[in-house]
Amino acid sequence: MREERVRRLLSELQKGRVNVEEAVAALRDLPFEDIGFACIDHHRSLRRGLSEVLFGEGKRVSDMLAIMERMLGREENILITRLSREKAEEIQKAHPESDYHERARCLTLVRHPRVDRGRGAILVISAGTSDIPVAEEAAVTARFMGNDVDSLHDLGVSGIHRVLSHREKITRAAVIVVAAGMEGALPSVVAGLVDKPVIAVPTSVGYGASFGGIAALLGMLNSCAAGVTVVNIDNGFGAGYAASLINRDVKR
Repeated sequence: MREERVRRLLSELQKGRVNVEEAVAALRDLPFEDIGFACIDHHRSLRRGLSEVLFGEGKRVSDMLAIMERMLGREENILITRLSREKAEEIQKAHPESDYHERARCLTLVRHPRVDRGRGAILVISAGTSDIPVAEEAAVTARFMGNDVDSLHDLGVSGIHRVLSHREKITRAAVIVVAAGMEGALPSVVAGLVDKPVIAVPTSVGYGASFGGIAALLGMLNSCAAGVTVVNIDNGFGAGYAASLINRDVKR
């Protein structure tokens, strides 16, 4: 349940347009609704500023549609991460107005205009084109949460001049997300150029000794550039969410 809906309900109660019993009925499913196979956290948007996000892997389409129905009934926008093209097509048959972001493997359904919550722009950078899916998951998440988002791709340290050629855009950003695999060096380079928060996302891209992203993770955790924050391997969603919280204008 979005904050705007709660405010509207309380205003209607104050004006006598709804009675106490009707207000209690409307709020009965806070903080969560148990539908048997899922407990939907309708209170999350009030606590965190974003409704519950569905993780698509391992979920049946029928289950996701049932959860979406309950959320949409409470005026919540929908974000589903790690969703395959096949599952997305099934969901879009029921909700053709939804958007599937194929590279990010995310589906969004926005029925209520986003509130601009950011104090500046979030910049998402990928080290290589193989890192773009994780970077795009971060970008879609941050945009869904009400931020202006820009992206730069294929700026790996094997061609450091590519990073420096975008220095003006990099220094203008309020928060920067950097997705990199292999040895994971790019976040350190970017953080050494700016006085802004840098969120590093290790990806599972790389050859055998990269150990599915562990090498990049350890490299980022040991960054010599101060102020680098690291999320889990391939966790573009977590990076986009963290960037949004950092970027949030608390006055809005």
